[in-house]
Amino acid sequence: MKITMAHGAGGEAMQRLIKNVILKHLSFNPKISVEVALEDLDDSAVVEDIVFTTDAHTVKPLFFPGGDIGVLSVSGTVNDLAVMGAEPLALSSSFVIAEGFPLEDFEKILESMRQTCERAGVPIVTGDTKVVERNALDGMIVTTAGVGRRSESLDRNIAVVRKHREFEGRWLKDSNVQDGDVIIVSGSVGDHGVAILSFREGYGFESEVCSDVKPLNKMIERALQEGGIVAMKDPTRGGLANALNEFAAKSGVGIEIFEDRIPIKEAVRAACEMLGIDALEIGNEGKIVLAVVRECADAILQALRETEEGRDAEIIGYASKGVRGVVMRTSVGGRKIVEPPLGDPVPRIC
Repeated sequence: MKITMAHGAGGEAMQRLIKNVILKHLSFNPKISVEVALEDLDDSAVVEDIVFTTDAHTVKPLFFPGGDIGVLSVSGTVNDLAVMGAEPLALSSSFVIAEGFPLEDFEKILESMRQTCERAGVPIVTGDTKVVERNALDGMIVTTAGVGRRSESLDRNIAVVRKHREFEGRWLKDSNVQDGDVIIVSGSVGDHGVAILSFREGYGFESEVCSDVKPLNKMIERALQEGGIVAMKDPTRGGLANALNEFAAKSGVGIEIFEDRIPIKEAVRAACEMLGIDALEIGNEGKIVLAVVRECADAILQALRETEEGRDAEIIGYASKGVRGVVMRTSVGGRKIVEPPLGDPVPRIC
């Protein structure tokens, strides 16, 4: 067996690689207290109340409509911390650059990173730089790691949840979803993947579709202050379909969604129909999917819509013991199983 592109695309192939190969070698019982561990496969780990995550970014092209690898690297790591319910504190950044890479382009990427850090309020405090032979790498790779901490907003959020149902956890893990929870997406899906694919291949949709990449920690903070969230996830590689299937698999409860409630821009829908790909399987970099206790769903929805990042948020479905996996009620009244994708139909988007 050899590694393929599908093994890094966020779908079932990558999950098998992680569970059957990576965890086999790297999973062990540490002496320190690890509350959310590698085996949980959440967006971040929690080590003695410190939230920690890391990302490597290989997007192609490095510059795309709506962003570049710089804003992508900062946003992705900030968002992975925030969806756990943490307050992001600081980042590290590592650059692996091909010999001959234009210094002007490098400075543009650095400036994007600075602006994104300022927008999120999260600084880069340490890093590393390496240069490799020009034929060893296509442009550059940016790796970012981040640390965060428990916040008062998370404690308040969990207190609200416990007014309505039992909740034993201290963090917003994928496994927290229960029967009756409401599923919300913070905005239109598929924008990032379609923008990159169109620009990369010259399909022409880039004039109408821009990447949604942005840090979401301030929007998430507003929703946590409202209270009632049990789980959050940014649907990056594998898209909304993969994120919902992870909720369902880890929580042991089905999820039913409604096709006509899922926000998808017309240009994205048209591109997906032309290319024969599913918008639910395309990665996003500026959206989150939330599971919320039913009694708080309308308030959370309103809180999201009050922010710039969440103004197009919608309730798209419910967790239900009456279904297995993820099931979508189609706009014509039928039902369709939403399988986790084998891989991302648009490779190298993050």
